[in-house]
Amino acid sequence: MDRAVGGGGDGNPVEGGDASATSSTSGSSGRGKDGSRKPAAAKRKSSTPTAAQPKKRRKKASRLTGLGYTIQEGEDMLLLISNTGPQEHLAWRPKKKRKGATKKTKNSPGKGKAKKTALTKNKKPAAAKPGVNRGAEENPLLTGKVLDHRWGQSLPEELLVSIFQMIVVQDGAIPFLCRVSRVCRLWKAAAASPSLWRRVSVGFCWVAPGKKQLPRKEANIKDTIQWLASDRFTQLREFTLNHWKKNVDYAVKVVSQSCPLLASLTLSYCTGVTEKAFLSLAGNSPSLQSINVQYSEYQVEGLAKLLETNGSTIRKFLFTHGSKNDLLLASLSRGCCADLEFLEINTMLDSGFCQLPIHIQALQHGCPKLKTFRMLNVIPVHKTRKQAQVSAQGFPLLEELCMATSSICLMSDRGLWDLLLGSPKLRVLDLRGCSQVTALGLAVLPCDELECLFWGQYFNFSVALPTARKDLHKLMEKWSRTMRELDLANQLFSEEDLELALGHLARAPDPETLRSLNLSGTRITPPALRLIIRQSTALSYLNITSCRNLPRGLKRVYRGREDISQLLVALQKLME
Repeated sequence: MDRAVGGGGDGNPVEGGDASATSSTSGSSGRGKDGSRKPAAAKRKSSTPTAAQPKKRRKKASRLTGLGYTIQEGEDMLLLISNTGPQEHLAWRPKKKRKGATKKTKNSPGKGKAKKTALTKNKKPAAAKPGVNRGAEENPLLTGKVLDHRWGQSLPEELLVSIFQMIVVQDGAIPFLCRVSRVCRLWKAAAASPSLWRRVSVGFCWVAPGKKQLPRKEANIKDTIQWLASDRFTQLREFTLNHWKKNVDYAVKVVSQSCPLLASLTLSYCTGVTEKAFLSLAGNSPSLQSINVQYSEYQVEGLAKLLETNGSTIRKFLFTHGSKNDLLLASLSRGCCADLEFLEINTMLDSGFCQLPIHIQALQHGCPKLKTFRMLNVIPVHKTRKQAQVSAQGFPLLEELCMATSSICLMSDRGLWDLLLGSPKLRVLDLRGCSQVTALGLAVLPCDELECLFWGQYFNFSVALPTARKDLHKLMEKWSRTMRELDLANQLFSEEDLELALGHLARAPDPETLRSLNLSGTRITPPALRLIIRQSTALSYLNITSCRNLPRGLKRVYRGREDISQLLVALQKLME
């Protein structure tokens, strides 16, 4: 038999056996000094020097094949989602041995036939063919069926757009659509559908808060906005920028020039908004109907020019009270936005006592179609004009008036009457913090179908509580038929007045009218509380915390009809 001769680690020739035979039967083992045969393993150990040990054989990465599907629970069905993709046919496969004569190679030092035989025995079986889904054998729902791994390619694009639309409504277009467009060509085409990009909110996600923008990063931001505006925002209706400290003018300019259908613009917690941005909107956005610049720093003069230029199309306007807001109120009072329906003026909750000088009659004359008027944490102060007084006409279409504040509001019955003297359609009235308004002042208002009354007193500890009140039963007698939500937190009405008022609510024609009731800090008694709970079958929220006339274990917030029913059982046991 022929022998293959190779060089050992010490320069001496070492004989190795044929590839088809093992090292123990090749007859190549040497003899010791005493003439005895030396084992082959010892010979290989002595022929390899210490400094040049053979490298460890790298283990092959194990490739486990898991289930080919994922099961998710929906509202009324089980969704089976395949884990295989369109590149499944390119999956890894073990190399097949060639049939025929084996190729002879020289054995490296220390790698004999015994080691090769051991590797052959420990070799793992070949993976299953990718065309067969192993998960189908284990799932009884898929027994005898094979999932098609090309489902992602054959899915109609219209159906995929509908799926994306549901996610966009919940989570927004960015960054969801940007991420799914990288999955495959089909998903990219579906994510580029203009109908998915009608409402977009962009946060400042490129640079962490507090860090400066490098010139290269700023250029990337501008390029991204330009690409989105030209390729994705062709049907954009609502656009929002959140927490932008730079490039606000550039973003507003590009969006206004590329989106002729823009109807709503929101700049929240943005700084550096100059007059150029508002002038660009005035010249390129004829369909603009809503402007929201709350908690942002901007040039008031530019915003006032936008109201004067495009005021005929503005329906909704929200801004934060500042030092130069008299220009905005003056523009509204002159009738620049005659069709305005929603007006909200707010300020920070920790800003303290914040007064808003406002001429109510002039605003009523300039915005006769106003339906919602909110002054959040802002205390209105009546302002008189030096010119001729405007005739009082009220807001004839007003449906919601909010004057909620965390401090005491100085609004009186007379001021409230000036606001609502011509508002018979009022449905929501929020007077939280208005301690000077009385029950008799509310009873004479012209609105007869009020649905929500929020009259709780939420003060700081440094502010004194108002004096005792009365005549609450007159209000509930007037509005018991339509009252859905009532908040009387910390109102100091007597026990008898509360029993009479809740009695009127309990005798309402429809027992499912009242939905929410807040009696925290009041003098409600167990009999009156039991009566209103037993009669109001649709009551789902009840707050009776800090009520001194109730037992200690019952004073908490109750949510849901089942929780309130348990309270009713406890009250019945208490009164037996």
